[in-house]
Amino acid sequence: MVKKYLIIIPTYNESESIVDLLQRIEKFCAGREPGSISVLVVDDNSPDLTADLVESLGMENVDILRRPGKGGLGPAYLAGFTWGLARNFDFFLEMDADGSHLPEDLPEMLSASQRCDLVIGSRWVPGGRVINWPKSRQAISKMGTWYAGSALHLPYKDLTSGFRVFSRAALTALPFAQIQTRGYGFQVEMAMRVHDLGFTIVEVPITFVERAAGRSKMTKEIVFEAWKMVTIWGIQRIFQRK
Repeated sequence: MVKKYLIIIPTYNESESIVDLLQRIEKFCAGREPGSISVLVVDDNSPDLTADLVESLGMENVDILRRPGKGGLGPAYLAGFTWGLARNFDFFLEMDADGSHLPEDLPEMLSASQRCDLVIGSRWVPGGRVINWPKSRQAISKMGTWYAGSALHLPYKDLTSGFRVFSRAALTALPFAQIQTRGYGFQVEMAMRVHDLGFTIVEVPITFVERAAGRSKMTKEIVFEAWKMVTIWGIQRIFQRK
């Protein structure tokens, strides 16, 4: 039986980049088993009408989940997971809309998903690299993973990466209602929860490219949320071990 993958792409004002990304994914899918890969664009009522643009493309394997307003990365992904679980997808792939995650890296991501429950596309393992990313953003990413890994005793090199594949088994075991983060800390929380449940996790190298169009959604508030929650979880883990 063919395994079904759902690529979930959250969007908020991504009309400048989403078309190119979807076309590149469509090209990748053309060489694979029909129906094995679908795309769900989760749009938070983008003022630039990203959802309407996607709908106008009329792509056969692309669906749109429209949300009423900007609710954050974490809730968007959870809505996408819920949508896909209800439709019996086997694997769930997170992918940014801005073109920073390359469809050319999908073959290795999908291959690795056959032997583990969470694949993390990593910029900081051997073979991984970043292109046109400011040194400041690289420092924030590396520091974030170092801090999260140290505080939570997690051995992974890129805990903040948003290019991932989850198995259905891992997602169905997670208590979505208890997920606490809304921004990029969501990626750390998901990896922590999957790890703590004893599921297998592997990192594969990817090439990360700085967006060429649109604006980054990273803010000081998002960074603070991630730092605060990692600190709280780290303290909780100390007391749990006593």
